[in-house]
Amino acid sequence: MNPSTSNSQPIAVIAGARTPLSKAFTDLADVSAVQLGTHAVTAAVTRAAATTDALDIDQVDELVMGNVAGPPDAANIARVIALSAGLPKERIAHTVNRNCASGMESIFAAWDSIARGRASIVVSGGTESMSQVPMLFRRDAAKHWMRLARSKTIWQKLQTLAAFRPRHFKPVVGIQLGLTDPVSGLNMGETAEVLAREFGITREEQDAFALLSHQRASAAREECFLSGEIAEIETKRGVVAKDNGPRDGQSLEQLARLKPLFDAGGSVTAGNSCPLTDGAAALVLSDLSTAERFEQPLGYITDYAIAGCDPHRMGLGPVYATAKLLAKSGMSLADFDLIELNEAFAAQVIACEIAAASKSFASQELGRGQPLGELSRDVMNIHGGSIALGHPVGMTGTRLVLTLLRALRKRGQQVGLATLCVGGGQGVAMIVRTQLED
Repeated sequence: MNPSTSNSQPIAVIAGARTPLSKAFTDLADVSAVQLGTHAVTAAVTRAAATTDALDIDQVDELVMGNVAGPPDAANIARVIALSAGLPKERIAHTVNRNCASGMESIFAAWDSIARGRASIVVSGGTESMSQVPMLFRRDAAKHWMRLARSKTIWQKLQTLAAFRPRHFKPVVGIQLGLTDPVSGLNMGETAEVLAREFGITREEQDAFALLSHQRASAAREECFLSGEIAEIETKRGVVAKDNGPRDGQSLEQLARLKPLFDAGGSVTAGNSCPLTDGAAALVLSDLSTAERFEQPLGYITDYAIAGCDPHRMGLGPVYATAKLLAKSGMSLADFDLIELNEAFAAQVIACEIAAASKSFASQELGRGQPLGELSRDVMNIHGGSIALGHPVGMTGTRLVLTLLRALRKRGQQVGLATLCVGGGQGVAMIVRTQLED
């Protein structure tokens, strides 16, 4: 399917659920990506079943999951999750990976399956355990370990052990490797520094944005908005029922004390970046005729676009993708009641705000005569974003859609834009609605 071409009909989002989001190596560190995904899928189907008398896991035709890290013990993790969740073995499942947009890519794959008549009900989602991304050996070290494993005599083993050097015992951090783009040579934080310099974004502006994210997420947690999409999960450490990222007492003074994380002379810190996070989310999707079985679908997905951009400036992906989406849908930014723009970094979101409002950027980069429009903070990420909540890379795209539809329903509004940047230089944008136009 052309990534800029919508399917002929919208799809219905019947229901959705997610796990709590936990900073890596904390509450969910012992829960695998398979377990997280299974929990989210089961919860989403259970919530969908609450809106009809005739739905159980046996009626799900297909499952698609986004995942980036790819656990070595669960190749095609979607299939493992499908069977773990109780889907009949005759049903199919596959895994998708578009880096940070994997949780949205699973929706597109499900949409395609529904549009082609392969399925009527599909569960899509994303899962990531960033705590369990494995450590790796250097290639030369791996050769020594393999030689040791093949040694049959004591003499051969001693010879091989004698060839080891201290460097061979130093692991390669898999998650650090995965968050570095091999084309640009920059990790994701370094690309945020590129944007901060290009657009003249100050440290103070970034910290102020980060504070707003925490304030909004803390308020949403306090008023139990977030708990409405969370399915609590039992772990070895006890029951986890809420996100542990939002900091109720966060202050600008605390943020200002943090040192730059990626460039000693830069402005991107751990405080104005999203944290490494564990979590999973799932949506139950269907065609429009099947959706009539259910009392009230959560909403509908009506259009999307995917765009590429310079990997050095990957954080601008939402601007390129949204421009493409607006061009083919005939809409403007002012038509959206709410916007969810993923907060990989404060600098990245602020750069998108500036670029969207810039006439020169529109002309030079987007081929438009007028600016894209205003990404107003009055309607954007009103319940906080990934700086506070966290960003399990394979899952966030699904969470954005779930949170956005729930927020629209809560406010009695109809149209939302979900968008995010993608490591490697891409952007994805999607239109959701709580009801379809006549």
